[in-house]
Amino acid sequence: MFQVYKKEGKSVAEVDKELIVDGYDFTDQWIHMSNPTDKEIEWVSLATSIPEEYLKAALDSEERAYIEKEDSILMSVTDIPITEEDDDKYTYATLPFGCIFTDKTLVTVCLNETSIIYDLIAGRYVRDFNVHKRTRFFLQLQYVISKKYLQYLKQIDRASQRVQGILEKSMRNEELIEMLSLEKSLVYFSTSLRSNNAVLDKVPRLIKFYEEDEDLWEDVLIEIRQAIEMSNIYRDILNSTMDSYSSIISNNLNKVMKTLTILTLIVDVPAMIGALWGMNTGVPFEGQWWGFWIVVGINVVVCIVMLIILAKKNMFK
Repeated sequence: MFQVYKKEGKSVAEVDKELIVDGYDFTDQWIHMSNPTDKEIEWVSLATSIPEEYLKAALDSEERAYIEKEDSILMSVTDIPITEEDDDKYTYATLPFGCIFTDKTLVTVCLNETSIIYDLIAGRYVRDFNVHKRTRFFLQLQYVISKKYLQYLKQIDRASQRVQGILEKSMRNEELIEMLSLEKSLVYFSTSLRSNNAVLDKVPRLIKFYEEDEDLWEDVLIEIRQAIEMSNIYRDILNSTMDSYSSIISNNLNKVMKTLTILTLIVDVPAMIGALWGMNTGVPFEGQWWGFWIVVGINVVVCIVMLIILAKKNMFK
């Protein structure tokens, strides 16, 4: 599907789709396409003179981040953060987000719906948002994307702290799997942020900045570099935490094995003595009513001696 937005006064409003017919003038308007059909892509391509391959680029979930300019068309693909609900838990990933603008209009394309569009329209992170200043639109879009990364990184950090609190009380597979999922999300974020940063480094060579956009450009760089630093810090913390839990699990396993070994020694030695006395051959105390208690006493003495030896070797700690 797709929506068309235009500037109305100080806000941005959606254009009624009943007004969008063949020959509609998209000058200074914004077309956003979310998982569009082939027919919608063909229609927008004809209406805006943007090649279909540009519109389809961001629909490949494995598309790398890049920016290029050909004739009067600027095409950029950057990765945006998304959340996915899985068994009442949120997982985090990234998706390509395409932004194409010409001298007359601009188009954004994404494989799924994203809250970034609604944040832009609502002016949640930027002020004076408009669609007819395409350079500023691109910078404001990148600023909102960087802010969204920071928001999700904080959510990941809070989720990891919650899971760690549970793991301190009980080592369960569910929490360990959730920690691995958060670690994977941070890897996605870190990789995508570095790719986005590489794209932004090329922007000044392809886009002419107006004087009033310089401060916004600096803010975009500050936000994305802060997001990169935060993702690296959180990933390092999560890695060290997982290593610590791995060591704890290994230590607990060693304790269990040591306990089982001690129990095996204590049980097997008396059992071996009892087995020898029960063989069908002549043994001491054979035929005596008190012979059984002598054997029991020998077993008790042997067990006590073994316990003393194990205690001196600190085997019970």
